[in-house]
Amino acid sequence: MIELKFPDGQARSFADGATGADVAAQISPSLAKKALLVKLDGDLIDLRRPLPRGGTIEIVTRDAPEALDVIRHDTAHVLAEAVQELFPGTQVTIGPNVEDGFYYDFARDEPFSLDDLARIEARMREIVDRDEPITREVWDRGEAIAHFRGIGEIYKAEIIESIPAGEAVTVYRQGAWKDLCRGPHLPSTRHIGKAFKLTKLAGAYWRGDQRNAQLQRIYGTAWASDVDLAAHLKRIEEAEKRDHRKLGALMDLFHIQEEGRGMVFWHPKGWTLYRTLLDYVRRRVERAGYVEVKTPQILDRSLWERSGHWEKFHASMFICETDEGETLCVKPMNCPGHVQIFNHGQRSYRELPIRMAEFDGLHRNEGSGGLLGVLRVRGLAQDDGHIFCTPDQVEQETVDFVRLLQSVYQDLGVELHSVKLALRPEKRFGTDELWTIAEDTLERGAQAAGVEVERLPNEGAFYGPKLEFHLKDAIGRTWQCGTHQLDYVLPERLDAAYIGEDGAKHRPVMLHRAILGSLERFIGVLIEHYAGAFPLWLAPVQVVVATITQDADYYAGQVAAELRAAGLRVETDLRNENVGYKVREHSLAKVPVIAVVGRREADESKVALRRLGSQAQAVLSLGEAVATLKAEATPPDLR
Repeated sequence: MIELKFPDGQARSFADGATGADVAAQISPSLAKKALLVKLDGDLIDLRRPLPRGGTIEIVTRDAPEALDVIRHDTAHVLAEAVQELFPGTQVTIGPNVEDGFYYDFARDEPFSLDDLARIEARMREIVDRDEPITREVWDRGEAIAHFRGIGEIYKAEIIESIPAGEAVTVYRQGAWKDLCRGPHLPSTRHIGKAFKLTKLAGAYWRGDQRNAQLQRIYGTAWASDVDLAAHLKRIEEAEKRDHRKLGALMDLFHIQEEGRGMVFWHPKGWTLYRTLLDYVRRRVERAGYVEVKTPQILDRSLWERSGHWEKFHASMFICETDEGETLCVKPMNCPGHVQIFNHGQRSYRELPIRMAEFDGLHRNEGSGGLLGVLRVRGLAQDDGHIFCTPDQVEQETVDFVRLLQSVYQDLGVELHSVKLALRPEKRFGTDELWTIAEDTLERGAQAAGVEVERLPNEGAFYGPKLEFHLKDAIGRTWQCGTHQLDYVLPERLDAAYIGEDGAKHRPVMLHRAILGSLERFIGVLIEHYAGAFPLWLAPVQVVVATITQDADYYAGQVAAELRAAGLRVETDLRNENVGYKVREHSLAKVPVIAVVGRREADESKVALRRLGSQAQAVLSLGEAVATLKAEATPPDLR
């Protein structure tokens, strides 16, 4: 007999060999119909698999979060079965889950086409309708290798060969089809449902190594219900409309070209947006007690060796050598340079905390395959800051930083979604006692600022724990931007010290913090969040003065001059085009306000203001229009 404990605290005995299905049936017939999997001591197990032991058990139904991952993995198996039925001779390799879906890599001489996806999807639906039982088998390792090689599945055989000796080799049968897999899986293909869609094709290399054979990857998405699938596809459609690369081109903000991969060419309008955001952040951190510094772009390798970055980060550095035998590194981060400024002269505890800010350019040798518009680049700048303080000051500095970040996000119109505390990794500097103090201090600081934290085991840096700040955009996506990291190691390695109240030398605690993170990435996030329709204070071009007739050209110049004198960013459109055409064109370019003027507006010293996204217009006197737009265009921190 085995003893099973249920979530409500009750315990029951079951015969050896009982399955999750047996347990669900004993609880209630309705639960037996809904059951898909069981969770035993936190581990998911096939519903029809004999329970290997007693323990705490939970019946998993379709609406449980854990079920969705299994639905997606089962859908990947159905995809593979469909492909091999439709395209005999195709080999399957691996098919894992990814965010919001799955993919499967196939080895096939002929390329798949987008038209093939529709055929494959239709066959997948047939397989779901067949209600093929999904069963688990444990195979002998040698027999499994021989079997898969014998049927021409050389990739599967290679995977089995890489499984450590002594580890079980499990194969799942799905009707007549089978695949090597750890599981778990649903009882049959019927339980997958039909809330899935194949989304795209891509190339891939076997085991991710470009020296290996090239494979074909089919991506898909799967959900627990048709409603969830429709909502996801709607989000994807909306995300495509908001793609910062498309909007960046449409709004003439920036471009990236092959000769400067990962480096952004900011056009005048894009650089205006960049400077507006940077000026705002500069003002906010200056008021928060930071002093701005500037450190060299290139520093000798010896400093990076002393800081520890050479050992852990040098593959991501751009390095050059001089004729004099120097090895120089373009800086990928500012922290070692800030310690040099702190170390220049003797420091007293009375000076602490010292808060340094820098917005200088950084360069990181990101792999070309990971580059993505301005979201992932090689050349970037951060709203970087480092706080040197005593251990007793860490909690209050954390409180102040979190409140500053919350205020900045509110001004920028984005929502702080969650705060995560990355905890001690296996390999780390310092004692467990020191880590406990550090983790608890950061958590207390965040809570004192009014936010709860989610703990992430093993995710901290080797030198200390960190808070990660995730924001949510207009269509519900989350982005990790801000960070607040506690560091005991760098001050030690670079011999930073201050004279304490006792007259002795002490190591400062160093807090690495950023509100926006990479300005390039944050601008990409803002473009997609606002779909390019920025609030007036951020918009690169705030007003276009457009004429109805050419005899209003002079007055348009006057209007533009008064708006510029009030501090607004203004362009004029005096082309001999229909005003409706002009309005449409500037609306596509996401200009927030179009001031339309004709002969009547010139005679009466008025303007007709059209707002982006609205068909209505407000006719105001020129003075009223200037005052209204000036107030609206004032950055939030200056109002």
